[in-house]
Amino acid sequence: MISPTSHDVARKAGVSVATVSRVLNDSPHVSQRARHKVLSAVKTLNYQPNRTAQRLRAGRSHVIGLIISDIQNPFFTSVVRGIEDVAYQHGYSLVLCNSDEDPEKEKLYVNVMRAEEVAGVILASASQADTHVDDLLTYNIPVVAIDRKIDHRPIDTVLAANIEGARAAVTHLIELGHHCIGFIGLPLTRTPGKERYAGYQSVMREHNLPTSQDFIRISDAKQQGGYESTRDLIASQPCITAFFVANNLMALGALTAIRERGLRIPEDISIVGFDDMPWATLLQPPLTAVAQPTYELGRKAGELLLERLQNPHKPVANVQLDTMLIVRGSSGKPRA
Repeated sequence: MISPTSHDVARKAGVSVATVSRVLNDSPHVSQRARHKVLSAVKTLNYQPNRTAQRLRAGRSHVIGLIISDIQNPFFTSVVRGIEDVAYQHGYSLVLCNSDEDPEKEKLYVNVMRAEEVAGVILASASQADTHVDDLLTYNIPVVAIDRKIDHRPIDTVLAANIEGARAAVTHLIELGHHCIGFIGLPLTRTPGKERYAGYQSVMREHNLPTSQDFIRISDAKQQGGYESTRDLIASQPCITAFFVANNLMALGALTAIRERGLRIPEDISIVGFDDMPWATLLQPPLTAVAQPTYELGRKAGELLLERLQNPHKPVANVQLDTMLIVRGSSGKPRA
């Protein structure tokens, strides 16, 4: 079977071959109507452009690299979808890598991106400070940081409002009457862990409530870590009547630990998580959680990278998207 050519795409879309070329090279001088017709024809014909020749003509690749930190975390599923939708709409393809929160693995994938001469990279870094992003910037490969800041680098960044979300969660528990609130946190070497911890601490201090390390456990962002941390705090601090858990997977572990002790939610212990997942409403009771705009985080990161490719000298953008507390049945007034 003969593979379709750019001439076939042009005939299918009812445009010129030059217009097809401009769309595939992400030229700004194409109407949205023409762009849509070309991309639809590309999809219908399963057209595969010659990326090597395209790169030589355009001076850059049409591949975007994406390095995320935990492919098993449902948070990233929606983030990746947002990035992929933007990339596809502009004629770019996506290469996805998983660092598994391992700086050495992240370095390996950064080297792969550099060797492949990708157009740009979107990175959820394993570390806020010790990063390999300089290896990309040196070769004029633009980088957008997502979900985590990268210190002292002139790069665009997209974050959720972690501090505000954490403050909303803890304030909600205090307003219900809880005074002894346990915190299950993420590693403090990365932005979400550092900022959610800061939000918890600030609200507790404002209300003159205990903030010592006796009521805090910092874990690895995994379900098992949330389970072990919650079990430890329940055993060591019987005064605790509520937990604020800093991510979705650890919240699942915390729920398991609470039920294993025969405690009722929220009658004996309330729990609020950070990240609102589709399964949150299926739990009994449904989980109160801080919702992040995950799809919009990904979409905005993709847009910032494409803007940077079009205008390499534009000012650096630092975007923060709002979070929202969704109150459900897992949080209630404390036991007498």
